[in-house]
Amino acid sequence: MKIIYLICYVLWWLMSLLPFRVLYLFSDGLYLLTAHGVKYRHKVIWKNLTESFPEKSEAELRTIEKQFYRQFCDYLMETIKLMTISKAESRRRMVYTGVDEINRLLKDGRSVAVYLGHVFNWEWVTSLPLWITEDCQCCELYHPLENKAMDKLFKKAREKQNALCIPMQESLRKIIQFNQEGHPVVVGYIADQVPLWWNIHHWIDFLHHDTPVLTGSERIVRHTNQAVFYGDIRRVKRGYYQCDMRLMTTEPKKTVEWEITDWYFKMLEESIHRDPANWLWSHNRWKRTHEEFDRDWVEKDGKVVHRENNETSETLKTRLRK
Repeated sequence: MKIIYLICYVLWWLMSLLPFRVLYLFSDGLYLLTAHGVKYRHKVIWKNLTESFPEKSEAELRTIEKQFYRQFCDYLMETIKLMTISKAESRRRMVYTGVDEINRLLKDGRSVAVYLGHVFNWEWVTSLPLWITEDCQCCELYHPLENKAMDKLFKKAREKQNALCIPMQESLRKIIQFNQEGHPVVVGYIADQVPLWWNIHHWIDFLHHDTPVLTGSERIVRHTNQAVFYGDIRRVKRGYYQCDMRLMTTEPKKTVEWEITDWYFKMLEESIHRDPANWLWSHNRWKRTHEEFDRDWVEKDGKVVHRENNETSETLKTRLRK
């Protein structure tokens, strides 16, 4: 594993030294390969687009698809650049608005949650520590990759600007620990992923789909009383982004159950409609259906268990790993 990591690290580091103009030439070539050659995940992308925008013509959807491929390839090159990009360059290329309110809350001792989606380029939000008061820690929750070498490599790139990566399973414990030590934190939650069957507690209408959504973020936010913002990322032009921090609530415990999650997805949907090509359409977002859930799963005492064998998430995950 160590040898694989070192090889990948050296290759990534060397490529990240290339100037943006050269990386974008690679991106242009990659676009021709993914969009017109192998047609990377074309069926998934096209299905997602046609079902999400029934009001758009085929010509409009084809344009969005092409733009998505271009921005997806740029995203890959921009993520490579994370390894060596300077702080000054990061501040110039990812600009934040609304951080004054976040810094005010942090100075008052409040921790802050920032809800994000897979909107390009979400990886560059790891530059947020450059805009936050110096005595506060910025954290990013993430799902560790199965390949330990690649997981270590991505973690190293994401933490270059002092954003701490915390595995999802350790998130609540880490956040509580920071609070107990008197250290307010800013925590980034990318919450538009597909939940596992045993983590489905809430469904919403999202982009014309009956959609199961992650609710763990809201549970953490309410438990730790974090002020909640939505990070609205806009692509200004190639290689330049703006993230508007939009306040959702400073009193999460006064909201009703799943209200914060509903707000988040409504705001994310608005972002997607504003710039449809800027969301990760290659992700099979709607592979779990309500019909399958109702057939095979049931909630008992706050836990989702399999109807047939009454397995909880822990026992089922253990059996599936065997």
